[in-house]
Amino acid sequence: MTLLPITVPASLLSIHRLDPESKGWGFRVDHAVATAAGETYLLTGLRRYRSHAVGSADPAEQNFGYQLITRHGVDGKPTASAVFGQAVPGGAPSAVPEGDEATLAVLPDGTIALSSSPGSTHLLSPDLDEVLASWPMSSGWHRKENREEDPFAASITITPAGRLLCMTSEYGISNWAGARPNIIAVSEPGSTLGPGYKPALQAIAALDARTGRQNDADRHTHVRYGDAPVGRGNRPSPSLTEALSELTGTSGSLYGYVDSTMTRPAALADDLFVVPVFGRTYRSSNRGQEFSFTLVDDRGVVRGRLGGLHLREDSPFTGFDFTVVADPRRGRAFHLNRYGLYTWSADGVLRARMSTAEQPFKPLVHFQLLECTPAGELLLAHRKQHLLLRMPVPHDLDGLAAAVEAALKSYGRERTALKKQYAPVNWLWRDSSAAVNHL
Repeated sequence: MTLLPITVPASLLSIHRLDPESKGWGFRVDHAVATAAGETYLLTGLRRYRSHAVGSADPAEQNFGYQLITRHGVDGKPTASAVFGQAVPGGAPSAVPEGDEATLAVLPDGTIALSSSPGSTHLLSPDLDEVLASWPMSSGWHRKENREEDPFAASITITPAGRLLCMTSEYGISNWAGARPNIIAVSEPGSTLGPGYKPALQAIAALDARTGRQNDADRHTHVRYGDAPVGRGNRPSPSLTEALSELTGTSGSLYGYVDSTMTRPAALADDLFVVPVFGRTYRSSNRGQEFSFTLVDDRGVVRGRLGGLHLREDSPFTGFDFTVVADPRRGRAFHLNRYGLYTWSADGVLRARMSTAEQPFKPLVHFQLLECTPAGELLLAHRKQHLLLRMPVPHDLDGLAAAVEAALKSYGRERTALKKQYAPVNWLWRDSSAAVNHL
């Protein structure tokens, strides 16, 4: 296993004179990806808000909200950071607005794709020193006035053959205001995403087919079903809502899949994907509510679900941990929530369950599962201590429990070594070695 500190540029902390022992600041980890060569890119957010500082012009007092991407070399050391989301005091406006539910992808040519809901995508150079292209889509309830939207995707995942597995959003779905993630689409093999060029995406699944409020302006020409853009009735059918309602026998139930939500899909192969879908949430406890990690092929056929999960005992609603990551080169899928770490083979059969109620695996409740690397490692971030664990997965999944136990035992020793090196305060890991780029 390898343990990496999730760092913040020391220069940014100095500009705002952020005291880690003060109140009002927060740091979060959004996503991480790795290259085939072993480099790691981490997407994080740093924020400070104090009511007495609203409107202050003094950087030492100002409230702020930045997003950051940090690249770690093969040796685990930070080599470059990109800071964006708002202007740094004294600097130009950021070319990349802060995005919601943002994720990363490494394109086949090494370019970094940053996508966020409902459909913005920005391409960054591998050194994180340049914005190569941007396709924006406004967040909020309505399109921004006097602005021509040119979205691409709310999320991108790369298959082994280089296909882009995307989640895209639509306006005019049922009674939802604004744009909502509703389409799963893939690019053709060999197509590329780059400055001045967006590949066509073929829709293979739609979450919700209630499109009575849509008009021609709601279509995006790069997202297609057949020979025409997705819109109104031109879309994959049946919808995931309809297919899962029939599959689970919950049609008409308040606790079924009507008004459900889907999150970022994972690629189990070049032609097989996992789409997490969870039912409508309520103010009261949602534990026991319907959810499915749906298997969908590249023709849009629902092949079933990742099996072996109990609606209550394994519920991802506790903590809202719906992330599924996959290793398409080895045909494996993984999920971590407050109740356990789960592993499936490509046919949807549950191969391993490590319960957080059992002593060796209790520390897993403090981690969030971010991604699976090309080498088959799991990337897990400690929610409080802001450390990234790269955990190898054995070829034989029967040995996974022992591998997880060994990694968790080694975590404390590796953490102690990093603390001696970085001397973090309140688990804020300050770094001065990486190049810092304000985008």
